[in-house]
Amino acid sequence: MFSRKNRRPKSPEALKAWEFLEAGDIPGALRVLRTAAETLPLGELAPVVGRAAAAAGFDDLRQTADALAAHPEGAQEQYDFGYACVERGVSYLAVPALCEALRQVPASAAALRELVSAYEREGRHREAVEVLNARESDLAAWPDRYLLAYNALMAGDVALARTQHDRLPDPEDAIWLPARDRQRAMLERAASAAPVSPLDGTDLRGWQYVMGGCVLGTLSPYGFDAGMNGRFAWLQDTTDLCLQGLLRLKAVLAAAEVRPGAVALLPDRDSHILGLAAAEILELPARPYAPGEPGTVVVAYDLNDLADTDQGPDILAQLLDRAPGQVLHEHASCWTDPPVVAADSIGLLHQQVTAPWAEQMRVDDDGEVGPSPADDRPPAEIAAEIVGADPTPDEGDGTSPADPVEKLTDFVTAVHGTWLRAQRSGLRSSGPVTSGRFH
Repeated sequence: MFSRKNRRPKSPEALKAWEFLEAGDIPGALRVLRTAAETLPLGELAPVVGRAAAAAGFDDLRQTADALAAHPEGAQEQYDFGYACVERGVSYLAVPALCEALRQVPASAAALRELVSAYEREGRHREAVEVLNARESDLAAWPDRYLLAYNALMAGDVALARTQHDRLPDPEDAIWLPARDRQRAMLERAASAAPVSPLDGTDLRGWQYVMGGCVLGTLSPYGFDAGMNGRFAWLQDTTDLCLQGLLRLKAVLAAAEVRPGAVALLPDRDSHILGLAAAEILELPARPYAPGEPGTVVVAYDLNDLADTDQGPDILAQLLDRAPGQVLHEHASCWTDPPVVAADSIGLLHQQVTAPWAEQMRVDDDGEVGPSPADDRPPAEIAAEIVGADPTPDEGDGTSPADPVEKLTDFVTAVHGTWLRAQRSGLRSSGPVTSGRFH
């Protein structure tokens, strides 16, 4: 039985989500709530979230949702519900409750910071800036003014970010020192990129560099004007793209005057294959990855796939702090679920990728679409196929800006003084350049 707070909702959107829950489809309910949460009354939203939380076994969220359903006008109940939503990874559900809590108690630093946290996790940095700017004169330096500078930068407003960062005193609590240093490094990279890169809402390469020190080698030639802005969505990778990425890595190293002595081979099969090909392209010896070895190019296919191996978490922890002269190259980096380590060089950005030698969907001679078997040949044979692939860039759909290798090397020549310097902190946001997401 359900209590009054769990009564069947009346509004069409909440009712639709409720019906998904009755059918046992929690993801379906959350998809509805993602688009409807900020238009629903809290008294309608809370019971649905409470039922979803109960089904998922999230007792903390269920309890705060039940409390909000019973007292939807209560600022404390609104804050507690929003906090639990952020903690459980459904920040979009937190936003309306925290907005209302802050409206009722405008001096609440806790409500302000939690709302900013929810906005950040949703990539809504401009809204975080707006709510912080509205209280700019009353902000504490740490964390509030820091959060204003950070979100201004993530929203693409370098000038505001620099102004607010320059107003920050050194933090009294050492816990904020890494955040200060990370933000300082981002602003230094922005200054080095600005003369050669517009840092506008479509400058994917520029902003990848500012945010994470990542040099992006290849822009997607598809869907630029449809909102992808250089990112891939679902990609069936090819040996041609792998070769293009490695040749651009070679050009990047030359432009930056970085001369590694070897290619370090990571233990997962995809990275091992690509690493062997990289060694041929870069004309370097290949040897197994060793922690902290200087002067090597560590080649990964997809760092998230590496993370799923037995040794992966330890290796990623080691790569967070760079060894002298070490370059980390990731061929295919997921932008919707960024790896915990930001590579120094990235071949391309994707939402979902299938390696060329993995099982892929193909059209056979009869026109039938079906999966092809995975290529289980030895890594050296597949690597040789990459080396012999066609590096000619795909012309794409004709809407994407031209991106010749000279444009990439000009960028690297301008920024190389700030490259390979900061810790490889994983990206927490896709930044000012948006792209269509497919779920």
